[in-house]
Amino acid sequence: MKIGTDIVQIDRIEKSLAQFGDKFKQRFLHPKEIELVQKTASIAGFWAAKEAISKALGCGIGSTLSFHDIIITKDSRGAPIFTLTPKAQELHKIKTSSLSISHDGGFAIAVAVINQ
Repeated sequence: MKIGTDIVQIDRIEKSLAQFGDKFKQRFLHPKEIELVQKTASIAGFWAAKEAISKALGCGIGSTLSFHDIIITKDSRGAPIFTLTPKAQELHKIKTSSLSISHDGGFAIAVAVINQ
């Protein structure tokens, strides 16, 4: 079992959105994710989640795992879950996973637990 965590200031994401608009979201979110996130806090949560997942996998965001290789959705109860693109799943071989995202006090935080 591997654990990854990340925290981000929501203001930092807000500034990037103000400066780059939709291009900022498109840089790291899948089109399905863009449909899900309405608030800046949620966008920040997805950023933190992708970073946490990459840390749990031990590779970070880079040549073996891009932001677009991670797709965050929600289960039937509204809890966040993620999948990897087939190419990334073949490389990282995730058997089971859990993801938690929270935001409060100007910060978004995410924790990912992965079994490979």
